[in-house]
Amino acid sequence: ISSVALMAGSAAAFGPFGAKAPAVSTPVVKSFADDLVGALPPVGFWDPLGFAEKANDSTLKRYREAELTHGRVAMLAVLGFLVGEKVEGSSFLFDAQVSGPAITHIGQVPEGFWALLLLSIGAAEQFRAEKGWVDPSEVPIDQPGLLRDEYIPGDIGFDPLGLKPEDPEEFREMQTKELQNGRLAMLAAAGFLAQEAADGKGIIEHFQSMA
Repeated sequence: ISSVALMAGSAAAFGPFGAKAPAVSTPVVKSFADDLVGALPPVGFWDPLGFAEKANDSTLKRYREAELTHGRVAMLAVLGFLVGEKVEGSSFLFDAQVSGPAITHIGQVPEGFWALLLLSIGAAEQFRAEKGWVDPSEVPIDQPGLLRDEYIPGDIGFDPLGLKPEDPEEFREMQTKELQNGRLAMLAAAGFLAQEAADGKGIIEHFQSMA
């Protein structure tokens, strides 16, 4: 998923021709795009399909929320690929019966695991929806999926280790690191899936054959 950003412009206002008009201070309304993190050199602003050009602040926030969520899932997926294949045959889970490439593992687990998995995902998504989204009953009909004004995409208040910095600059740096790692993980997970689907060999097996 590509990083989205919006090129903000400025407009000049001109008084009537002739005598000077009194200066009027106009409050500057900061948009979400002004603080959008993730556009880094050497690529910088990269939006080849022009998604940002057609998006308002609300839509951009949803884009960023989606990118962060997919990045987090991808980071877990990459870890799952490597760990799942590394402990194959020696894990205490499922009587160590799950084997083969990671893309085949999900089909080998007992049926009860599916119920636990769906319940866990449902609970996590319910928590995220209540934290970030405006109640559907209060959303204008032309603004479906509206995020709360005060909600920072990805910040669902889950920080058991207290890693979130208090300093705004340090927080911005941490957001950038998470985005970059999430983007890399999405590419890695897609590569793992494609490679294992192509030749039926696990990623760990590929690494060992290269040694």
